[in-house]
Amino acid sequence: MPCTLAACIVVPQTTTIYDADCRIEARHMSLQVAQIGSFGSCANQGCVAVLVATGAVAAATAVVSGSIVVAGNVVYWFEKQGQCAR
Repeated sequence: MPCTLAACIVVPQTTTIYDADCRIEARHMSLQVAQIGSFGSCANQGCVAVLVATGAVAAATAVVSGSIVVAGNVVYWFEKQGQCAR
């Protein structure tokens, strides 16, 4: 879903997949874009401020969620290596 003229955030999402080689359920994190609102029509300076603030919030959630996903995937990788029964 494109997030043009919409209030969007980026959130981490965890999925579980069965790894047949290791015979375990492995977890993986990814980023998902979620729309939390939308703008109808804008006409004045207040609208510009809202759009700038919305863009800043979206960028901040992308940085924070991206960091969480990277750290989570590193932990899940080590967990998988410790449990893998090849």
